[in-house]
Amino acid sequence: MGTGRLEAFSDGVIAIIITIMVLELKVPHGTGFAALLPIIPVFLSYVLSFTYIGIYWNNHHHMLNAAERVSGAGLWANLHLLFWLSLVPFTTAWLDENYLDSAPVALYGSVLLMASVAYYILARVLIRDNGAESKLAKAFGNDFKGRISIVLYVIGIAASLWQTWLAVAVYVLVAAMWVIPDRRIEK
Repeated sequence: MGTGRLEAFSDGVIAIIITIMVLELKVPHGTGFAALLPIIPVFLSYVLSFTYIGIYWNNHHHMLNAAERVSGAGLWANLHLLFWLSLVPFTTAWLDENYLDSAPVALYGSVLLMASVAYYILARVLIRDNGAESKLAKAFGNDFKGRISIVLYVIGIAASLWQTWLAVAVYVLVAAMWVIPDRRIEK
């Protein structure tokens, strides 16, 4: 099967995820700029989560453009990724309610970790579907950035159990690594 339908479905799910996240932003009470101060942490967690969803959408798009076909296993691997991404609004909302508490920060990192693992699995299935000599396989190479991201998420989750600000810094670092689209696939 071609990748067009898979990409269209994924785009729709990702658009819904972003919509759910923005609906969690509550209008502050009051009319002055000071009324915005209490929601700064909420806004910052929204920005981080929006950035992550945008990173996945961007790289997912490039990956599917490099692939020529997808198998049934690829469809399931894609649903696996979308499942973990669909939990980002929930974990973001819990983080907003309990800013810098250990459990919400650890769960947020766990969902990011699982999304990263799911993306890695999807990439491997698509490479298998398209062949070891495909454009996609050559673009991914050894996928150092993907592997180091997984390690950093584990470090962030561990850090959340004792220094939540450090865990959030690790999550921001991983996002910063990926903000620039993966040039290997973009070409």
